[in-house]
Amino acid sequence: MKNLLSNLDDVSRREFTAYAAKACLGVSILPMGGAASAFAAPEKSIDTPIGKIGTAKNVIYLYMSGGMTHLDTFDPKPGAETQGPVQAIQTASDGLQISEYFPKLAKQMKDVALVRSLSSTQGAHERGRYLMRTSYTQRGTIRHPAMGAWLMRLSGRKNKSLPGNVRIGGDSTHPGAGFMEASYSPLPIGDPTAGLQNSKRPKNVKQDQFDKRLDIANQLDKKFRNRFNQKQVRSYTDAYTDAIKLMSSKELEAFNVYLEPEAKRLAYGDDAFGQGCLLARRLVEQDVRFVEVTLGGWDTHQSNFIRVPERTAILDQALGTLLADLRERGLLEKTLVVVASEFGRTPTINQNAGRDHYPRAFSGLLAGGGIKGGVAYGKTDEKGIDVIENKVEVPQFNATIAQALGLPMKKIVTSPSRRPYPVRSERDTSSTSLVTVSGCLTRRRRVTLIADATHAPSRRCRLPQLFSDREKSRSRASSL
Repeated sequence: MKNLLSNLDDVSRREFTAYAAKACLGVSILPMGGAASAFAAPEKSIDTPIGKIGTAKNVIYLYMSGGMTHLDTFDPKPGAETQGPVQAIQTASDGLQISEYFPKLAKQMKDVALVRSLSSTQGAHERGRYLMRTSYTQRGTIRHPAMGAWLMRLSGRKNKSLPGNVRIGGDSTHPGAGFMEASYSPLPIGDPTAGLQNSKRPKNVKQDQFDKRLDIANQLDKKFRNRFNQKQVRSYTDAYTDAIKLMSSKELEAFNVYLEPEAKRLAYGDDAFGQGCLLARRLVEQDVRFVEVTLGGWDTHQSNFIRVPERTAILDQALGTLLADLRERGLLEKTLVVVASEFGRTPTINQNAGRDHYPRAFSGLLAGGGIKGGVAYGKTDEKGIDVIENKVEVPQFNATIAQALGLPMKKIVTSPSRRPYPVRSERDTSSTSLVTVSGCLTRRRRVTLIADATHAPSRRCRLPQLFSDREKSRSRASSL
């Protein structure tokens, strides 16, 4: 029992103790399911007034580092003085326009939901990135976990041989696992075409020599591990165990993009981001849960209309190919693809033909994973200056990702300082995530509406004009 309790987090131990105290005091009997629930697997779906959600199993998170301009990408304003020379084009979804810089993505828009009403409280790069990845304001006293770490902590790995959380590109300021154990940190990969480096036994070390060294190391560590049976120590041991297991796994080939046909490889783009997206697809195909790929260069204070086309050409090539590839392989329904940035760029064009930092209004993208495509959620004014419809704060956007994954939104995880943190940030005062799954009677449950992120049954969902009358009536009936 002592070992069992030591393996629980602080909240689980507290709940167990509370149940036991009630039983001893005669207040109530410890139910058979009560103790078991403390050790049960996380929720796989979430009850809402219109059914269960959680069709997404994996996430490919494409991060546009530097602050991606919304007017020149996903929220063009044809004819506005703030638009500049960039034209809007029609997409595969009737009435939905995006920038002319995305011809490939335009063909995939029936699978894409644009979020055109994002707003952040942070206008500096590092703090903006931190907020976008964690939903929390950056502080000097604590480091919060990024979304991939939350997914690992609450839902776990599907493939026990491969890491569940991977980061391709980016820099060392990534929050990683934050205050959680190191085992939930993303595996960093610098060059997506280089495979997983240092993952093979040195050629001059024979297998029996390697096994002998491991045995010696295990004997030296055993006494320490038994004496200090704590999360940090177990995490260190688990990292070694996972690394050794991976070294002998055939699934290590998932990291080798050169096993793909050359035509497929080049279709993603012969650059680090495109190959990173290809690697992300290979990894989620092997049930790696969260893969983040970073594309930098969006900080266009100067020469915005020269630099943005360079960035968008890379993004369009990779993203357009990725969505089509996931669909062809039957992976799009269970893979949520996200495009996010720390903030947008100013509608006003500065004297250097650039756009400056602009957290007040910007855009993001969601596709696959149960999301209803072919829609744009939220709206900015005719110049792209202010959000005028369905404002989405950063914690709401991240709560949407968590809901699509079926994570338990009310689950509390405590930091080393014993402060409780839920999946949904305490900053999310709106009590809503952006979307939840609709009750439409299709073979695929799709995300189309605002719902209460706390899942309180007494609250009603607010339906935007994205449903047919039949879908609305069915969703009302299912909420009774």
